[in-house]
Amino acid sequence: MEKLNVQVPGENYHQGLISCQVACPVHTDARGYVRAIAEGRFEEAYLIARGPNPFASICGRICGAPCEAACRRGKVPRVDDDGCFVANDRPISIRALKRFACEQAGPEARPTAEVLEAVQSYIPSVAANAEEIAALLHSCMNGRIAKADGERIAIIGAGPAGLSAAHDLALLGFAPVVFEIEPVAAGMLAVGVPAYRLPRELIQKEIAVIQALGVEIRCGVTIGKDISFADLRRDFAAVLIAVGAKASRALGLPGENGPRVFGGVDLLRAISLGERLDIGRNIVVIGGGNVAYDVARTVVRQIAYDTARTAARLAGTARVHLVSLESLEEMPADTVEIMEGDEEGVERHNGWGPVEILRDGEGKVTGVRFRKCLHVYDEQKRFAPVYEDQTTDVIPCDTVLLSVGQAPALKFLEDGGADIEMMRPGWPKVDPASLTTTGKGVFVAGDLAHGTRLLIDAVASGKAAARSIYQFVTGRTLTSDSISAHNILEHYRRERGYESLRRTAVPVIHPEERLHHPEVVVETGYTRAEAMREASRCLDCGVTPVFDGERCVLCGGCADVCPTECLKLVSLDSLALNGDLTAAIEHSLGTDADLKENSAILKDEDRCIRCALCAQRCPADAITMERISFSTFWRTV
Repeated sequence: MEKLNVQVPGENYHQGLISCQVACPVHTDARGYVRAIAEGRFEEAYLIARGPNPFASICGRICGAPCEAACRRGKVPRVDDDGCFVANDRPISIRALKRFACEQAGPEARPTAEVLEAVQSYIPSVAANAEEIAALLHSCMNGRIAKADGERIAIIGAGPAGLSAAHDLALLGFAPVVFEIEPVAAGMLAVGVPAYRLPRELIQKEIAVIQALGVEIRCGVTIGKDISFADLRRDFAAVLIAVGAKASRALGLPGENGPRVFGGVDLLRAISLGERLDIGRNIVVIGGGNVAYDVARTVVRQIAYDTARTAARLAGTARVHLVSLESLEEMPADTVEIMEGDEEGVERHNGWGPVEILRDGEGKVTGVRFRKCLHVYDEQKRFAPVYEDQTTDVIPCDTVLLSVGQAPALKFLEDGGADIEMMRPGWPKVDPASLTTTGKGVFVAGDLAHGTRLLIDAVASGKAAARSIYQFVTGRTLTSDSISAHNILEHYRRERGYESLRRTAVPVIHPEERLHHPEVVVETGYTRAEAMREASRCLDCGVTPVFDGERCVLCGGCADVCPTECLKLVSLDSLALNGDLTAAIEHSLGTDADLKENSAILKDEDRCIRCALCAQRCPADAITMERISFSTFWRTV
């Protein structure tokens, strides 16, 4: 019989159970703000969400939400009325709940000064993590952190990485100056993400809070033209490069060079800034990620916008094809992006790779030839597409948009950046821990540091760069101490029927309305009742049943009453022994314990719904429901 592999809880075990927080790159206490919404504490919910993240309101609209992917509710088995397994449950709609909290008490709901005052004065009752802005702020105020002396830091790029770094640098006593090539701040948030996903006024309000800290943003400035990189290195104490990867990658296809072949991000930028590109009526978008869908859905809206003024979009006047190398299951785009794109008329073609762009004798695009892709990845999950060259297809079109990735543009390094080594063309060599380059006093953040990732990854990178810059300029290191506490909950109760609630879909406007009004935000967001209902599904993983082995009589009552069968009583000889388990057994039973005659209770954390039935059933009061809290204190060494 195969032995069972078990883990003995060690230090920080319970903190690791809050899977949504662990998965977030800035360790936002998602559990905290979701539970606050469930209980009607909306301002507190916003302040918890805003704590580590200066772009909380924006993330509530467009974050890739790694917290949702890790949500423990999505791993709980769901059964029918007869007790038969149906499927795993669905995770909490964390991103939509963050949006709700921000709409109630964030910059959308009140003036900038009021938001900033609330953020600076808030002290979480159940602390979150070392990234918590409240902890950093109060450590600065009580003298545990030696603040900088107002040294100027140059930041190239006003995207999420650059502005997050500027935000934390201002808190630490620096005077950050951000240089942005575009006429507006926020980088790809402003010129890449379509307005139907992210309202432009929200971006401005979020940035206004950052500026209120003393951050200076200079838009319309091109480094290498208006000011040299060498000048920045001379005039500032440190330089942070956070330009992102905004240049569209080419595929090198025959026929690619010429009119009506554009980079996808170039189209998104043009639309965002009110510029017009010479696009036709039949478009092929090549790519399968979120950017590809932003491109395809923006094109649909732009075309529809031109015809909607005459009453309605006419059938057959325009077609948008999105062609992806990946199968539907393998596509990197979010499921909601794919579903909404389908609803809006984007014609999706999965499993095809481009061969050439066809042009007529006058050089006009007439179509794209594709070949069948049998599979995209090898057995090691590496990108290694295999094609069936005999199976081809041509999609007629007059415009091609390439959305297969982006690359950074660092031409400005030619003047003053000779000491910065490149890992490969266009990508500087970076220390992943400190985010330093080989150039003294030059740091990177965002896509340059880790490649193209999620918005929240860029935020985390900017915050990490701020700490490294602090150390470089001041000679001191920022560190944090965390204290955990177990609080026994004597009268722990959950919302009635929470375990059977199904996920509440995020309301959206009708597809026809999306096309007739291209700027209208697709997701309308939760109402108060919907948000509280969805939030009440949260398992509150900061609460956990704790077992006292000295009191337990191994009756098995807890296992019998458990509705998800997360508890199991087994003999010790059925367990695969390891160092920690052996030590625990010897501590409790001695070195000569009979493993067949002694038992243990196993707990499957992914099935536990924190219902407290085990604690109520225990005849020996060996089980208590406890809340684990974490407090963080920053200091300089």
